[in-house]
Amino acid sequence: MRTTAVVLGLLTFASLTGCGGEEQSAHPDPSGRTFVSTSVDGDPIPGGGPLVLGFTDPGRLSVEAGCNHGSADVDLSGGKVVTGPLAMTLMACPGEAAGADAWVTGLLDAQPTWTLDGDRLTLTTATGAVTLTDEKVARPDRPVVGTTWTVTALISPDAVTTTAALERTAPRLLIANDGSASGFTGCNQMSGSADVGQSSITFGPWATTRMACPPDVTEVERAVLAALTGETSYSVRSDTLRVTNADGFGLTFRAS
Repeated sequence: MRTTAVVLGLLTFASLTGCGGEEQSAHPDPSGRTFVSTSVDGDPIPGGGPLVLGFTDPGRLSVEAGCNHGSADVDLSGGKVVTGPLAMTLMACPGEAAGADAWVTGLLDAQPTWTLDGDRLTLTTATGAVTLTDEKVARPDRPVVGTTWTVTALISPDAVTTTAALERTAPRLLIANDGSASGFTGCNQMSGSADVGQSSITFGPWATTRMACPPDVTEVERAVLAALTGETSYSVRSDTLRVTNADGFGLTFRAS
């Protein structure tokens, strides 16, 4: 009886040890993290990408690959990326980047398997693989002050859009350490002031040069100056700055 008790005790201990090992080897969770592609094995991303995947709220995925931004419900529980219908913005994209949305859709439709090893996420399909790195490692947040920011899109309460005139003129903004601000509206040079807080930027009045520009470029200038007036809220993610005012109008920028 004593021997039997010892054997049972050993079996119980081995069983608990085995369960603990299984728990330790469970799938890590990418929730709350964003990843940027660093290599693609198979069909390349049209326009060069990169692919950016954000596992935002539990069960939600954000995605973009150099053109439009998309989001969808996502289920990772079976070791595959299984998404619901993908809702995309409707921005027209120039050149080869126009094919990036179809590339993303094809990747997600294939329901790739996923593995996460530290800061590296790998998506694998029957025809290739995409390796991504945690965005905080691959592309740390750029500082608002001292960075030259180029406008990439116009924000309204209903949509995020771009225009040929916006892409051609590339408006810019630079906030200096002393609180002065300068830039280019797409038509004229501008100078003013900016008080940068933790989540808000308050812009003072802008002084601009007086060059006359074509109507489409003038519309860009009006949108830029209207967005960068008074108190605005802002957020930075990697090399992207988003600024919006209380009415829901704003701009997205990319660090130059």
